Amino acid sequence: MYDTIIIGGGPGGYLAAERLGQAGKKVLLVEENHLGGTCLNAGCIPAKTLINSAKRYVHAGEAGKFGVTVEKASFDWAAMGKWKAEVVEKLRGGIASQMKRFGVDVAGGRGEILSAPAGGKPGKVRVGCRSGESPDQDYEGRTILICTGSVPALPSIPGRRDNPLVVDSTGLLSIEAVPRRLAIIGGGVIGVEFAGLFSALGVEVTVIEMMDEIIPFMDREQAPLLRRAMKGVRFKLGCRVEMIEGAAVHYFREGKREKTEADLALVAVGRRPVLTTWGPEAAGVGCTSRGVTVDDRMRTNISGIWAAGDVTGRSLLAHSAYRMAEVAAADILSRLDDSRESGGGIPNRMRYNAVPWVVYGLTEAAGVGITEQEAAAAGTAVLTASLPMRVSGRFTAENTFAGQGAVKVIASADNRRILGLHAVGAYASEFIWGGAVLIEQELRIEDVKQIIFPHPTVCELIRDAVWEL
Repeated sequence: MYDTIIIGGGPGGYLAAERLGQAGKKVLLVEENHLGGTCLNAGCIPAKTLINSAKRYVHAGEAGKFGVTVEKASFDWAAMGKWKAEVVEKLRGGIASQMKRFGVDVAGGRGEILSAPAGGKPGKVRVGCRSGESPDQDYEGRTILICTGSVPALPSIPGRRDNPLVVDSTGLLSIEAVPRRLAIIGGGVIGVEFAGLFSALGVEVTVIEMMDEIIPFMDREQAPLLRRAMKGVRFKLGCRVEMIEGAAVHYFREGKREKTEADLALVAVGRRPVLTTWGPEAAGVGCTSRGVTVDDRMRTNISGIWAAGDVTGRSLLAHSAYRMAEVAAADILSRLDDSRESGGGIPNRMRYNAVPWVVYGLTEAAGVGITEQEAAAAGTAVLTASLPMRVSGRFTAENTFAGQGAVKVIASADNRRILGLHAVGAYASEFIWGGAVLIEQELRIEDVKQIIFPHPTVCELIRDAVWEL
């Protein structure tokens, strides 16, 4: 019998397994496909690997601006794909090594809850082993953690189904050749990242978005900066897709019917949690259309069962899954050890007010906390300040388009606490965590003014913007 059975080996599942194994618990991690889940195998890592290759290609073409000569820069899609596969395989091996290091057993197959832990009796999980490998096996666990993740959301657009010229994000990562023209339905994070990748490789990219701006949760002052920085991409905003014909996308824009011709169409309208196959009905786990219902300790409505990551529908980001997994693991340990709290007395509860988000590309965007528009909608009086990236010496020295991007800080007008940090431009992904710290620690404007930032860096724009408040 296991202390904990975890269903799903993505970021939430494997990190929870690490934490519980490190605490000396007997853990079984069940994964139907490859360790690492969507993020490692068909999402974050493959996409960022290809984006990095595209960056190097573009930078080679710009090298002359910096006094460096590069003759006839070109790219090889097949070689880029080979490097992507090598990176994924190496990281898979790293996760497998971590499982061995912490004594976690790994079962290959689809996990399904047969019964929930109850009345001192363990729960039962059946692992439908991969075809031809071995028969199904049943396991018992004192606690169960659901980490089944999410899959691409595929709307019922006429002409999408069974169309070889229409792909989702997973399919786009596996194409054998780069198309000449790419139509992307959806201007969210996934759509915009792929738009940046393929436009950098010379593809004619058109993004068709239903809302009146890309990345709907971005600060409305910053979203246009990102869009304008992506000079090789055509954005069609405020459009309602009618149908797909081949790879051509038909849509209504301002009441008029329009069409974008393409050689390949990507549907990137978001993701949905996996709420079937793992036995929610048999377990009695409460779910809505958005995901598994959990509290701030990642507990479901069934004692002895927790859920973490995309399956909760709360924040579909790998780093959110990491944190949810840590919170769930801490609560599971408190249950297994019959103690009130694990984690050195620090309350382990999931909070969503300071979860950073990032859009990767030649021009990055990132944010954490509230936007100016969200503050206005909530009736919160705020102070705001924005500085262009060109104010940074390092940014200007290292980027050919020195005018693109800005850093924006939002603070409460009442208590002067930092409430939001938003950035468009190089290195935004690497310094946005600092905004999470400022918000989590409830630092005030005066507190941030006393922090010493290294110079020259792009992140020192945070301090400079705070001085503008």
